[in-house]
Amino acid sequence: MARDLPDLTGLAQSGAEIAVRVTPKAARDRIVVEEGAIRVYTTTVPEGGKANKSVIALLAKAMGVPKSALTLVRGGTSRDKVFALKG
Repeated sequence: MARDLPDLTGLAQSGAEIAVRVTPKAARDRIVVEEGAIRVYTTTVPEGGKANKSVIALLAKAMGVPKSALTLVRGGTSRDKVFALKG
């Protein structure tokens, strides 16, 4: 599975909050940064938290941190989500 991921290692600071806009059921997994906003596209369906797990995996990979370092703070069922990075 081809992934189009930008380098987000600059966001990998302890305690940082990352706001993203999620598009589930996309054609492919990718992250786009436009005008300072982060958009995450995932092929996963938004059922039972599956899309949230996929978004965490994509963000963690792009940021160079383990998946366990990211926590969903707000927007569990919304397209607009905020993730926190644990130290």
